[in-house]
Amino acid sequence: MTASVLIYCTGVCPYSVMAEELLKSKGVTKIEKAYIDRDPRKRDEMRQRTGKRTVPQIFIGETYVGGLDDLSALDDAGELDRLIKAV
Repeated sequence: MTASVLIYCTGVCPYSVMAEELLKSKGVTKIEKAYIDRDPRKRDEMRQRTGKRTVPQIFIGETYVGGLDDLSALDDAGELDRLIKAV
């Protein structure tokens, strides 16, 4: 897969790891991780883009997906593959 994914995360968040594993299982190889615990600018950027304070926050291409629960719900509904292929 060539979909470009951005995950706002922290170095210790198990939900971020699970999100990354789900995306990799779908064949996604381009995953950029923005560590908000290491870079306050990334934290501010995430809050501005999503309005959220928790991680992970996931973008597939320019589409804001949400967190792990949202990503899993997309997968359960059969929409995650479509979204990945559309990017």
